[in-house]
Amino acid sequence: MISTTRLHQKLLGAVSLLALSGCMVGPNFTSPHPAVPTGYIADAPASRAAPYVSGDAVDPQWWNSFNDPELTKLEAQAVAQNLDLQIATQRMLEAAAQAQIDGAVLYPTLGGNASYSRQGLSKVGIIQAFGGGGGAGIPVSVSIPPFDVYQYGLQASYDLDLWGKNRRTVEAAVAAAAGSVEARRAALLNVETQVASNYIQLRGTEAVLAITQKNLNSANQLVNLTVERQQAGLTTSLDVANARATAAQIQSQIPTLTAQRDALINQLGLLLGQTPDALPAELVTTAPVPLTPPTVPVGLPADLLRRRPDVREAEDTLHTATAEVGVAVAQFFPDISLTGSVSLQALQFKNLNEMRALTYAFGPTLNIPLFEGGQLHGQLKLRKAQQQEAAISYAKTVLTAFYQVDTALSAYTQEHITLAALTVDAQQSQIALGLAEDQYKEGLVDYLTVLNAQQAYLAAQQGQAVAVETLGTDLVSLYQALGGGWEGDTSATP
Repeated sequence: MISTTRLHQKLLGAVSLLALSGCMVGPNFTSPHPAVPTGYIADAPASRAAPYVSGDAVDPQWWNSFNDPELTKLEAQAVAQNLDLQIATQRMLEAAAQAQIDGAVLYPTLGGNASYSRQGLSKVGIIQAFGGGGGAGIPVSVSIPPFDVYQYGLQASYDLDLWGKNRRTVEAAVAAAAGSVEARRAALLNVETQVASNYIQLRGTEAVLAITQKNLNSANQLVNLTVERQQAGLTTSLDVANARATAAQIQSQIPTLTAQRDALINQLGLLLGQTPDALPAELVTTAPVPLTPPTVPVGLPADLLRRRPDVREAEDTLHTATAEVGVAVAQFFPDISLTGSVSLQALQFKNLNEMRALTYAFGPTLNIPLFEGGQLHGQLKLRKAQQQEAAISYAKTVLTAFYQVDTALSAYTQEHITLAALTVDAQQSQIALGLAEDQYKEGLVDYLTVLNAQQAYLAAQQGQAVAVETLGTDLVSLYQALGGGWEGDTSATP
């Protein structure tokens, strides 16, 4: 016959073995494998005549492809100083700390305590029940004076986690922490693309402003010429009025362009985390629009899902939700924890170090959910619904990623065609304006011909400058859709 002690030891051994065997209820997470297209829209026959992209690996520092030292400098400053990125970094560190907090549940807890108390027992309480305390004619047979109690010791507890509730909790916390890392990477990519896009728009606005100012000077010269011709009787006041109206119309564009330029400078300053009076001098100095490279490496569709931070974050969110389902399932099963304490207790301080002052207690605690009013079932339904939501969100994020790349690729390749056409337009409009001015001076055409040529040339120049800017911003959008730009950043690794 097995003694109670030995049986207790065997049960504890079996429970420990079960806990160590890793029994975990609920679904195990497996990385999803969504369908991946065989190629991007750039591989379509209509785009092969202009191979602006290649299947080479995406450059993590893609802004260097613009070959603009100032842009490269601004990107480095923004990564170091941007406030939104700093907020995302702190959230990442918070999630890592929370995972560390949740991870502590897998280990035993051990604490120490020391206490002193002065106690006095009631004479009409337990003492009276044993015939003591006096009063009402009852003889005082028990009389306990107030006494001191000294004690210090240790307490420990450990949850056996038979069904993996704690391990699922930690799994969810670790997945959430991983998702916060991807969220920071997405914030980093967003900052990088905003800096590049605003910088290119700034240079594009400066180019349009310079073109407009140059055309205004030409228009003013033409006004002077028209006035001279009108004074000489070679033209009428109508031509003078049209010339002055054209100059005024051109001049009216300058304040809007100036305000747009200043707004872009301020936006870049905000991205850099600087006050307006601390903006870099290079930022407020006019410079050319950064040109795009001849060929842009876009990688392969199969690599996109592992490179885009939002897809990676969506996968971590799905992992977190799956682990939470396991936690909800484990709530239905009994929970066993081991507790124990050992201490030294004495009525006199000098006896605290004697072995006979030793007191201890240990044993298991079993908690069985018998009736929860539907709470556990509701919790499980909630977690399963959240898991399904996370799965659908992941699928949408993946689908969005491919569509964004295809859209950005189409916009970028087609903008090359637009720029080529506008370049020809600007060249021919310049020739036409020169011929119209020469013929007007010779009296061969009226001023309306010069006016139309002048307006056409201004519009062509502005359109060409905007197309150069749009081509650059389209490339930035393409890089953002491709998800590159965070790979080399290790400044905030938790």
